[in-house]
Amino acid sequence: MDLRKLKTLIDLVSESNVSELEITEAEGKVRIVKSGGNVVQQFVAAPMQAAAPVQAAPVAAVPVAEAAAPAAATGHQVKSPMVGSFYRAASPGAKAFVEVGDQVKEGDTICIIEAMKILNEIEADKSGTVTRILADNGQAVEYGQPLFVIE
Repeated sequence: MDLRKLKTLIDLVSESNVSELEITEAEGKVRIVKSGGNVVQQFVAAPMQAAAPVQAAPVAAVPVAEAAAPAAATGHQVKSPMVGSFYRAASPGAKAFVEVGDQVKEGDTICIIEAMKILNEIEADKSGTVTRILADNGQAVEYGQPLFVIE
């Protein structure tokens, strides 16, 4: 199941009066339970794959002060399309994809976000100059979190 879909489902359960949600698809079954204000998600793989249920840590709200700081940046913000670990380069010793001041074209790879052991190349969604890098290498990022400012 797609990470964006899981994130959306978790957000829906945490913001609603629903206490439990279970969805079964070809890839497996997802069960999201809200208990005591915390949301716990379990994923059970399809029967062909013998995998144990996975229990995620409780979902925590992002403090308003953290969210407000990147929002103050002027220019176009490139936001994270998923939850994962942010990396500026393809490998630990490699040169960063972009630096402040670099010109980028729409479609250029600007970073990698690792999610569930999969490295996802994130592309610039606008051409321009990178004026700010808002995430640190190796930092955990959230869905929709600003990563870069392009002007």
